[in-house]
Amino acid sequence: MTKIYVLNGPNLNMLGAREPEIYGTMNLSDIEAKLRQQAPEVELVFGQTNSEDELIGWLQAAFNDSADVILNPAAFTHYSYALRDACAMLKGRSRLIEVHISNPHSREEFRHNSVISGVATGVIAGFGVDSYLLALQQLTRN
Repeated sequence: MTKIYVLNGPNLNMLGAREPEIYGTMNLSDIEAKLRQQAPEVELVFGQTNSEDELIGWLQAAFNDSADVILNPAAFTHYSYALRDACAMLKGRSRLIEVHISNPHSREEFRHNSVISGVATGVIAGFGVDSYLLALQQLTRN
C-alpha cells in the first residue's frame, strides 16, 4: 500500500476558527476526511505541529519510509532553513508537494518568499483546502 504523509505546520490546528475569510471554515479533521475519501487505497499519515523539530522528525520518518509528502509548512515556509534541509533530503527518493490554502503571492510581501519551494517537487497554492486534494491527486496518478 502506498504511504503518503500529510504534514502541517504552525497554527493550522486553528483552521476553521482562524481568519475564515482567508483560510475558510474547514478544519484539519475535515481536510483529513476529504483526503481519505478521495484515496481510500492510500495509507495517509497525518500530522500537525507548532514545533519545528517535530515537523522535521516526521519528514525524516517519511524519508525512512520512502514515502511521498504533502506539506503545508505554514509560517515555516518563509524562514526555516532546517525544515528546508529536511525537505531536500527527500529529493530523488520521494516527492514533496508544498501546499498553501491561500495564495502567498497575493498577500503580504514577507509571504512571497518560500525557502521550501526550491526543493519541492511542486507547489500548489491558492485553491483553499482543494490545494490538498490537488496534491493528493497528483501523487496518486498512475
